[in-house]
Amino acid sequence: MTSRGRDPSRWSVHDTRRLVTSIDLDEAAEAALDQHREVSISALLELELVSGRRLTLLDDRGWSSGGPDSIWSHLSLQQLEETARAVVGPDEPPEGRSYEEEAALHWAHLSKIAHRQGVPVQAGELAALPHDVHISPRIRARLTL
Repeated sequence: MTSRGRDPSRWSVHDTRRLVTSIDLDEAAEAALDQHREVSISALLELELVSGRRLTLLDDRGWSSGGPDSIWSHLSLQQLEETARAVVGPDEPPEGRSYEEEAALHWAHLSKIAHRQGVPVQAGELAALPHDVHISPRIRARLTL
């Protein structure tokens, strides 16, 4: 495949492969937590192109939760994947706005971020892409303790 550079006229939706959310321990928050009862995880949402290049769409998301002792033994890969997709996905709508309206605003915002990085993908095209979750080795190690 030839390089398309930043010329938007040379990009198409076929150049996008998938969305990838990568999650890892949030080191800054982890230091203040009771690591046996609390977890704090950061999430990074990227758009992956067929070339393998990734564009950052969101880098300010994550979550914390608390629970019983040995909290990691109560978490599963499936739970983490579902939560990761939720925290980078459309937010719950405020009063007076439907979920569909909130989702449309979310995908339009992500589309603008991709456009600023030279990839003009439409909001609906982003929403339709496969969305994979990459769980860091550090999190996987905690799940197996």
